[in-house]
This record gives sequence, C-alpha cells and structure tokens, in this order.
Amino acid sequence: MYSVQNYSHLDLMEGVRQLAGKYRFVSAHVIGESVMGKPLLAVRCGSGPRRIHINGSFHANEWITSALLMRFIADLSAAYCNNEPIGGQRVEDLCRNVTLWAVPMVNPDGVELVQEGLDPARHPYHQQLLQWNGGLEQFSGWKANIRGVDLNDQFPAYWEEECKRRGIEGPGPRDFPGPYPLSEPEAFAMARFTEMVGFDAVVALHTQGREIYWNYRDYEPAEAEQLAKRLGRASGYEPVKLSGSDAGYKDWFIQHFRRPGFTVEAGYGENPLPMSQFDQIYVELQPLLLEALRL
Repeated sequence: MYSVQNYSHLDLMEGVRQLAGKYRFVSAHVIGESVMGKPLLAVRCGSGPRRIHINGSFHANEWITSALLMRFIADLSAAYCNNEPIGGQRVEDLCRNVTLWAVPMVNPDGVELVQEGLDPARHPYHQQLLQWNGGLEQFSGWKANIRGVDLNDQFPAYWEEECKRRGIEGPGPRDFPGPYPLSEPEAFAMARFTEMVGFDAVVALHTQGREIYWNYRDYEPAEAEQLAKRLGRASGYEPVKLSGSDAGYKDWFIQHFRRPGFTVEAGYGENPLPMSQFDQIYVELQPLLLEALRL
C-alpha cells in the first residue's frame, strides 16, 4: 500500500481509491484543497452515532503518520468486512456505535517537499522556499506547509499568545503561525470540516516521543485525563499534561467544543522517522487507535 521509503500523497490517493472500491464500509470525501491544489481527503468508516476523528501529517516531516493511519483504516475495514476481530475486538460491534472520520494527510504539499525536494523548473515557490530554508536544498527539517506556515499553529485558540511565544516573524521550516488564524487553506478546511461534523473526540497523530497530550488551559472535560490514561495503557505511551502551547488543532477543538482532544506523538527518534520503524510503531499505535474508537 506504500513504497518502501516514502508514503506520498499519490500513495494516499491510490490507497483510498482501492479501499473505497473494495469495501462498502469505506467512503472518501474531499474536504478542501492544499495551497498547490491537492485534494484533502477525509475517509469515513462505519455509520455509528458517535463520531471520532483522527488525522495525520499536520507537519510535513511527520508523514509516516499518514501511512500508519491508512494501515489502521485498511485493517479495520478488512476485519469488518470479513467479520474478524482486530485486537480482540469485534469490529462489527464497535462500528455499530462509532463512525471514524480520518484525514490521513493534512499537509500534502509539505509532505511532497520533504520527500522529493524542489524541482527548480516547475515549482512556483522555488526561490522563496530556498530562502525560507536558509539556502538549504534538503528539506528533511521542514514541518510547515508550502507557504512556510506551521499548520498546527494556525487555530484560533490564543493564537496571539502563540505568536508572541514563537517570535517568528515570517515563513520558514517551522513555528511560523501565519499572518492570521486559519490563513492557510489546509487549516481552514480542517476547521470547517470539524465544525460541520461536530466530532465527539479527536486524535491528532504526530511524531515523535511516545507521549499523549490531553489538556488545554483547563478547557478539557473532566474525564480527559482518565481517557488519556486508557490510551496510554493500550499503547505504552505516556500521558502528559502540557502547558506553554497554543493554537494547535487539538487545543482549538478542546476550547471550542469542550470535548476530549488528544495529540499523540508516535514513535521515537528524529523526524522524519524512517519507514524501517513502521511495523514497530504500528504495533504500539493500533491498540491506541482502537481504544480511541471506544472513547
């Protein structure tokens, strides 16, 4: 379902096409476009009343999260359609209660930049990107979208405080919150999609650190810490009460809806984590994602 070294936006499109063609359990929806016009895909699994959202690749060099999430969707779909358990759980029973809405790749332009670098002949942002990257032609440290905006600093949850804390004046590989909240089409699409569906809980997949962040400025519901501990027991990841961070997707979700939101830092090492770690990370992550569907 993915190439040996990378998992690209084209891999994602093909993977979603195959799954939606094979399983009636799966449907695909375009929720917006990236700066460069790539479709932002949401994948729906199941039809239960509770709505759980999981996303990947907010940050460009954390693209392995897209492959991990797509593997989970594929495993869940196969188990449902073959009436087989997954992680000791009957998927038919689980999905009678829940609908999973997944956005596996929030930042496809950034992912492409990290994986493929720049083609001077055809990339419209070639000169700016080189400048924003300090003249380096290697983009492995790039987290932002193609306009040099960190999509996970884009949400209207104390955005001004995040700007002050970051102190980044303009576009670059990471940590620039943009000119104003939701200025980037990818962040705007995620906010609109979230408002439209009204999820009961969300999980944002990042790398790395094997940690789970569950709180935001005391806006989180009373049960949030216990839910994070459940995710931690399932995966071996450490629930962490985080402070000194604003304007992230899960921050905004918690503040706006007062419902549980989690950032999961999968795996351990230096981003981008190599595909050689994929199987090891997935062993930890699959039970966490199954538990997330029970939240």
